[in-house]
Amino acid sequence: MKILVTGSAGFIGFHMVKKLLTMKNYKVVGIDNLNNYYNVNLKKSRLKALKEISKKYKKKYNFCKIDISERKKLDSLFKKFKFDVVIHLAAQAGVRFSIIKPDLFVKSNLIGFANILECCKKAKPKHLLFASSSSVYGGNRSIPFKERDSVDHPLQFYASTKRSNELMGHSYSHLFNLPVTCMRFFTIYGPWGRPDMSYFKFTKNIIANKTIKVFNRGNHSRDFTYIKDEDFHKLRLETIAKMQELRNMIDNKIDELRPETNEASEEGIRKSYLKRFEQNRMSIKNNPVRDLWECKGKKVKK
Repeated sequence: MKILVTGSAGFIGFHMVKKLLTMKNYKVVGIDNLNNYYNVNLKKSRLKALKEISKKYKKKYNFCKIDISERKKLDSLFKKFKFDVVIHLAAQAGVRFSIIKPDLFVKSNLIGFANILECCKKAKPKHLLFASSSSVYGGNRSIPFKERDSVDHPLQFYASTKRSNELMGHSYSHLFNLPVTCMRFFTIYGPWGRPDMSYFKFTKNIIANKTIKVFNRGNHSRDFTYIKDEDFHKLRLETIAKMQELRNMIDNKIDELRPETNEASEEGIRKSYLKRFEQNRMSIKNNPVRDLWECKGKKVKK
């Protein structure tokens, strides 16, 4: 089975390719534009690691530097390899970054995804899986989130592009009988993660005894999914063989950030962080993202 993984130098794409290379009967092709949204050296290191893994398992891994907004290059790729399955993980990431550079999100998340859909329409793979985001739930107040919940009120432009992808995928599935599965990821974390994510920033600043930035006075709940969780991989791999559907990729383990004092003071928030940090010092050392969470707002002074 020939599988295309877009965004293969990215965090989730890297782990997807890594998993496929360790399994039988999969021939993998990866593409990525290697942009500089974060340190390109990390992306190149991931590609180097995949090369070593492919040697270890004696599997050929083809990587092509392609931007999904470049339609002609995508057309040539699909004609050359004739993919059975397409796993589309490439996207411009960054909720707050979408406010600063919305044009990049239009180019990658909208034009790029439209190109993927057009290529799939012509090539007719057995299945297209693509990544959406929990951010599409936006102003939804129903907890826990369900796939049938309304997602008509995204609160950021990034979320709007992801919701647009869901609608585009649905229409192509209906019009052209294309098997499509949309996966809504909930704060994926783990080894080789993106350095712009808050858990890395929090951990780095706590260890360095520096100020961390907290929004909404630390009053947050967040669901996390560990990238190396076997159930997570099993769910995605099982989905490859199925028809169109929508899935929340989530482990239903919620971390809450609450101040230690009744008053939501900066000192209370600070104590809450330090207490959690001390309790999880060893797990943070072994896995620097396991017990931290994303928050927004004020700076907490040491």
